[in-house]
Amino acid sequence: MLLEHVDGPEDLKHLTTDQLEQLAEEIRQFLIGQLSITGGHLAPNLGVVELTLAMHYLFDSPKDKFIFDVGHQSYVHKIITGRKDQFDTLRKYKGLCGFVKRNESEHDVWEAGHSSTSLSAAIGMAMARDFKGENNRVVAMIGDGALTGGMALEALNHIGHEKRKLIVILNDNEMSIAPNVGALHQYLSKIRTGRQYQKAKEDVNQLLNKIPAIGGKLAETVSRFKDSVKYLLMSGILFEQFGLSYLGPVDGHDMEALLETLKQADKINGPVLVHVITTKGKGYKPAENDSHTWHGASPYKIESGKMVKAVGPPMYTKIFGDVLIELAEKDDRIVAVTPAMPGGSGLLDFANRFPTRMIDVGIAEQHAATMAAALAIEGMKPVFAVYSTFLQRAYDQVVHDICRQNLNVIFAIDRAGFVGPDGETHQGVYDIPFLRHVPNIVIMMPKDENELRQMMKTAVEYNDGPIAIRYPRINVEGVELLPELTTLPIGSWEVLKDGESEFAILAIGPMIKVAKEAAEQLKREGIDVEIINARFVKPLDHEMLQRLAKQHKKLIVIEESAELGGLGSAILEHYSQQHIDDMVIRLMGIPDLFVEHGSIAEQRDEIGLNAQSVIKVVHDMLPKRKKSANLHN
Repeated sequence: MLLEHVDGPEDLKHLTTDQLEQLAEEIRQFLIGQLSITGGHLAPNLGVVELTLAMHYLFDSPKDKFIFDVGHQSYVHKIITGRKDQFDTLRKYKGLCGFVKRNESEHDVWEAGHSSTSLSAAIGMAMARDFKGENNRVVAMIGDGALTGGMALEALNHIGHEKRKLIVILNDNEMSIAPNVGALHQYLSKIRTGRQYQKAKEDVNQLLNKIPAIGGKLAETVSRFKDSVKYLLMSGILFEQFGLSYLGPVDGHDMEALLETLKQADKINGPVLVHVITTKGKGYKPAENDSHTWHGASPYKIESGKMVKAVGPPMYTKIFGDVLIELAEKDDRIVAVTPAMPGGSGLLDFANRFPTRMIDVGIAEQHAATMAAALAIEGMKPVFAVYSTFLQRAYDQVVHDICRQNLNVIFAIDRAGFVGPDGETHQGVYDIPFLRHVPNIVIMMPKDENELRQMMKTAVEYNDGPIAIRYPRINVEGVELLPELTTLPIGSWEVLKDGESEFAILAIGPMIKVAKEAAEQLKREGIDVEIINARFVKPLDHEMLQRLAKQHKKLIVIEESAELGGLGSAILEHYSQQHIDDMVIRLMGIPDLFVEHGSIAEQRDEIGLNAQSVIKVVHDMLPKRKKSANLHN
């Protein structure tokens, strides 16, 4: 086994091409075996085995900078750089991160969990190298899906302008998470099938090299002739027009061809794009046949390819998708908009039912938001289905194009709160703070699946501006669904449990369950707390807040969101504005730090979003004499 003897990139340098191919197969089997236990991004990593090996074989990490776009395809890189023995901890609490992580290894030079950042990082590192007078390579790997992101095209434009030496590897597998869409995807498809261009270019170069001396007007004529051949065979050589030399396309699973092409790229004194064609899921038939499902896999049985999934109620995502179809059956103004996440956002059934009303814009959150604004202006009811962490990428458009114009765009914000193994780059804990202070927007969060259905009905019937519904990445509560959809009064909270003590707990979403668990134990201690479902984060229920100020002088606000600027902050602001200063209010949310990967339960425990922490806060708020008596009972 060659893999047993690979503890760092230096161990590859003495291998033959045949041995590299053998090692590639061993790494594939290693990944298939390990991820069947831990889960993870299987298909993307199976597709880049040879490519990652070739990079480490030819170049010298960490002196040479390897930048992985998104970073979920870096498992092979982690294996080669001494972390293969940690793969049983992949994506687990305090274990190996599923993305590139700078504090894990000196070979991890750039972190990302969102797409389209690698080219900006690459030109920045290339410029820094040149400013410092150093001599190292900068190599960025970006997928064809990520290349559609506006940021990547902005960087590509700048790279061509700067003309500094760097290598861009375009990992073209015709997929991001979902199948790619758009004109750039179609352009790359032409290149894949247009190999006659590369063959013709080679033939022309061989012919010209036979001419002893080329200069002056003849050189200009030759250059024009080469360009004419180029445009005759392939209309618009996009990357060369951007100022990058183009090499490819090359088979990303042909080790000899890969090595030769990367050697050519390294000889070019300027920016070069190497177009590599790979197969997502390569080497594992279930992943090859359905790379969408196997992009991010849960644990599975290797032989059958069946994923091991817990039996239980559906996810909130499923409820959202179902109720959207139900509403769209009765309202033909409803259109769904997604930035390359039709499956993850629960829209596949909607797409099958309403194919013309399903809009997948690719990895382009900014465009999706502004397009939704225009749809709203023209009388449609756009539902922008997006993960909380990806909505961050469209912040200016939300403020400038949607909220400022007070347009009827519905934000269906999935993965709100902790997301578990994907960790800090994907935590959906910042949307309340970055949305709440923007004028005109309404923000809601349901306590269960029935309330999510009600909120969707409310959002569709709301005509006074943008409205956002945030829901978590967990299974629903399992309550019986009400047969009829009803609307909620905007800004109305709900009393879930009356209480006779001085305490009231205000909670939203999954934290309501935590509040109930704490209340049950506190009841046994003789402390009867009121529980409020503060389902509208904006606007607040001002009448209920005023009532609470009279009946309860001690409030606890619990939310799976950043404390700074969250629901608790909004409540403090309300009481400050009303000059009510005789209350004691404790905030329980996510403090000013990034919470890393692990299970959602572990993430909640780490920062104290659990029943025991709530009980402790109540005990700490008790008068000293009463606290002592309760603790001794």
